[in-house]
Amino acid sequence: MLDSCKLKSACNLPFICNKKINTAGTSNAEVPLADPGMYQLDITLRRGQSLAARDRGGTSDPYVKFKIGGKEVFRSKIIHKNLNPVWEEKACILVDHLREPLYIKVFDYDFGLQDDFMGSAFLDLTQLELNRPTDVTLTLKDPHYPDHDLGIILLSVILTPKEGESRDVTMLMRKSWKRSSKFQTQSLRLSDLHRKSHLWRGIVSITLIEGRDLKAMDSNGLSDPYVKFRLGHQKYKSKIMPKTLNPQWREQFDFHLYEERGGIIDITAWDKDAGKRDDFIGRCQVDLSALSREQTHKLELQLEEGEGHLVLLVTLTASATVSISDLSVNSLEDQKEREEILKRYSPLRIFHNLKDVGFLQVKVIRAEGLMAADVTGKSDPFCVVELNNDRLLTHTVYKNLNPEWNKVFTFNIKDIHSVLEVTVYDEDRDRSADFLGKVAIPLLSIQNGEQKAYVLKNKQLTGPTKGVIYLEIDVIFNAVKASLRTLIPKEQKYIEEENRLSKQLLLRNFIRMKRCVMVLVNAAYYVNSCFDWDSPPRSLAAFVLFLFVVWNFELYMIPLVLLLLLTWNYFLIISGKDNRQRDTVVEDMLEDEEEEDDKDDKDSEKKGFINKIYAIQEVCVSVQNILDEVASFGERIKNTFNWTVPFLSWLAIVALCVFTAILYCIPLRYIVLIWGINKFTKKLRSPYAIDNNELLDFLSRVPSDVQVVQYQELKPDPSHSPYKRKKNNLG
Repeated sequence: MLDSCKLKSACNLPFICNKKINTAGTSNAEVPLADPGMYQLDITLRRGQSLAARDRGGTSDPYVKFKIGGKEVFRSKIIHKNLNPVWEEKACILVDHLREPLYIKVFDYDFGLQDDFMGSAFLDLTQLELNRPTDVTLTLKDPHYPDHDLGIILLSVILTPKEGESRDVTMLMRKSWKRSSKFQTQSLRLSDLHRKSHLWRGIVSITLIEGRDLKAMDSNGLSDPYVKFRLGHQKYKSKIMPKTLNPQWREQFDFHLYEERGGIIDITAWDKDAGKRDDFIGRCQVDLSALSREQTHKLELQLEEGEGHLVLLVTLTASATVSISDLSVNSLEDQKEREEILKRYSPLRIFHNLKDVGFLQVKVIRAEGLMAADVTGKSDPFCVVELNNDRLLTHTVYKNLNPEWNKVFTFNIKDIHSVLEVTVYDEDRDRSADFLGKVAIPLLSIQNGEQKAYVLKNKQLTGPTKGVIYLEIDVIFNAVKASLRTLIPKEQKYIEEENRLSKQLLLRNFIRMKRCVMVLVNAAYYVNSCFDWDSPPRSLAAFVLFLFVVWNFELYMIPLVLLLLLTWNYFLIISGKDNRQRDTVVEDMLEDEEEEDDKDDKDSEKKGFINKIYAIQEVCVSVQNILDEVASFGERIKNTFNWTVPFLSWLAIVALCVFTAILYCIPLRYIVLIWGINKFTKKLRSPYAIDNNELLDFLSRVPSDVQVVQYQELKPDPSHSPYKRKKNNLG
């Protein structure tokens, strides 16, 4: 019997089916239907039989996608190394009408590579009897090779009409808008039926502590383990711990909780292998519906299909205030709500919920002069607003290059150094959405309440593309909370494009690191020239300064010198003698990299020698990333003293003043004693504390030279000024 489905969850609801019919890739039949407004399609993905082998070992790692109207509405879990997989996964899909068939596609998962196509089939919804469970057998076909036998997929389905009640339901649909050969980014689209709706019901905070007695996968009797987490469309991958069976991760991250009942977190452990596919160590699951809220649970999970345990801390908390509303519903224009928000982030509430740093309101008003992505010379634009891992969407405005959305998005700020990303896409029913433009706006650079026209940039944020977008943004935050949060690890993005080998990127990172190293080399040459008396007056001054400093040296002078350097640069800037120069070298390299990306997109079929030798590619990518990290470290130190982000430079001044006073007033032995006691007792006081370095966490918030270029605001065409437009309209 069909279990009752709650429309507000709109996914993964259980039922059992009885009757059986056979169908093989049928298309829509022209059957007249009495349309009740909306249908509910309950599906159980049972199993596959005799699927195609796509891996060298004669097996596959199959998973299944369901699509309706070109939109992905469900994706199954991956069954590893099996041509007769058993899924037994359930989905509940809301369907507007039955003339769009259900499109089933099967793929073979390849880590780090393009997933292989294993066949597809159509399910004609018009052929289903209403309110009657039906078993369906679908024969998989490849349109390019129709004679090939690719196996079958077994489903159980039941179609139920939904009258009246569904008209007032807020629907959440998964929307795929960006794909690459290595990952797929997904998000949630909100219907326009409600003026205001909260998109998630809570936060799941997860701390991956450690692994115990994991299975040895390498010839040396060890493994290089890492862990993948998945909750619905949300994914997280831990760092790799080399050569150990008892890894200590100490990583913390959050997932959004969309269902009242909780959901299931799928966890898989893997062994990293350079040059070949990673080895599967084991899997486990966490049923969130079995955990109580507002309480931290320590879980020791046995790995199935493998050996060992994983130790986690899981906490379920109430939802933060994240919402979408129409322009008429504006929190900050309501005086009472505004006062409440200002009170929440007032200086008097410093120690109340340290994770809640501030409030962000984004008005997405309209865009003008967008690129035409369709053959009709128009586009179907929608807008994606992202703040770290919070990702919200507007509705789509069809066949329009000057869309008006008039939507208000609100976010809770967890890190004031976050960057707001607003991306415009063209919706396409037949394939993934087309990129139209993007802007990245650091929260600390926002001018409250000012409507601005932002020039849309390309994917790499290095140059302009066609069109502008009008935004009005307000940021309210507690400066003390923001400063304290600067000294803890930065939140990682769940879904980030994996770095691939790029000749231009490798060259860019090498040049950046070379410039940082040359600063040290030039400083060494300068000091050596003083020793060689190349300039007698300079050498004499350096000698006198050396004697004075060494004779009078105290430890507090180190932070004092750094403090004086910061202060000197500050007065240079405010006096108009700013010696900071626009980094045209980095800009030119970024533009070259964008050209190379475009070329790679066009010539994706022509794989060079370097892409075929996977092991060499991985080593080169590692070198490329190390060069980037070293160069970014040097650039961030420079940008701290250059006052690139004044908030961080002021924070550095406060910290240096405190350190100078402490070193001046307290003997060094007491400072070292306190530091040592803290280090030795930290694990005893807090066994599951996440290790961090406050200085590195601070520097991670300072932008590198590449990020400075990406975050630069381009000047719009004067003709796009909203004030000029208004004046012209009045004229």
